[in-house]
Amino acid sequence: MSCNAKFLPVAVLIATIFLVFHSSLASAKTVKCHPEDRDVLLSIKRALNNPYLLASWNTTIDIDCCNWYCLECDPTTHRVYDLYFLTDGLPGKIPPEIGKLTYLRELTLHKLPNMTGPIPTSLLHLPYLNFLRIDWTGLAGPIPDFLGQLKNLTYLNLSYNKLTGPIPSSISKIPNLGYVDLGRNRLTGTIPASLVSLKGNNLALKLSHNLLTGSIPESFWEIDFGQIELSRNRLEGDLSMLFGKNKTTQIMFFDRNSFEFDFSKLEIHSSLTSLDLSHNKVYGQIPEAMAGLELQYLNVSYNRLCGKIPVGGRLQSFDDTTYFHNRCLCGAPLNITCP
Repeated sequence: MSCNAKFLPVAVLIATIFLVFHSSLASAKTVKCHPEDRDVLLSIKRALNNPYLLASWNTTIDIDCCNWYCLECDPTTHRVYDLYFLTDGLPGKIPPEIGKLTYLRELTLHKLPNMTGPIPTSLLHLPYLNFLRIDWTGLAGPIPDFLGQLKNLTYLNLSYNKLTGPIPSSISKIPNLGYVDLGRNRLTGTIPASLVSLKGNNLALKLSHNLLTGSIPESFWEIDFGQIELSRNRLEGDLSMLFGKNKTTQIMFFDRNSFEFDFSKLEIHSSLTSLDLSHNKVYGQIPEAMAGLELQYLNVSYNRLCGKIPVGGRLQSFDDTTYFHNRCLCGAPLNITCP
């Protein structure tokens, strides 16, 4: 009998004891997932025709739904607080059953081009929701008024969809909303004067690539945006109220509209890092204060600007496409000598 054969009965005994012990631990394991949440998750899976993405949502594999993919449970309450479907071809509509995950705080539906239909009213039943991201999908129809009743929202991203109609003013009723991205849709009408009711700083408003018309609401002069993007709409008028020495805005994109104002009279804030005014009707001179900025991006082409490009800062580090197609700009980097 070899040494290995001699100790085989002992090894079998140890293995048996280990299996019995492990089995006892497994049976004694506390299932953290709330049964109501588990049932709702399974109904969401059925509504989506049991996609492979949700293969882990299976009680025969793991009864504790807090271990399933595409979600997170609160470590204290063990209720599902985060649900996220990312970059997968999930078909159909947003399951209304999501509204039954009443402790949900974050919902992300990202890059789901085959997901169609409207934004379901069942989201109204998510009182704790503070993060809502539904982007790069096939969703259509209007932005629903009921979003204004989600009082805990701080982040709203509905970009890269097929949403139509006006921007509902009810969004302004959300008291702590600090990030709004409605870009890359088919929204029409004017920007509601009450859209941004906050007076804090570092607010982000992104409405680019829509069909919006009219001018910037005068109420915006009170807002200290961190980022504002209004590119590729049909907007017009003056942008002066968005500038000022006391502002802290870093990113400002206004290109391809019909804005018309005197650039010379703007008060440029020192925090500005990116500015795009191209393809508008801006006139006057480039302010000398622009030479004192640490600009990462600048484009003022296709306007009606005149005068010498100020020297200093990073203004000469950009190529001529930043400045060309203006009425009478001159100086470096343009190959036009000033008189």
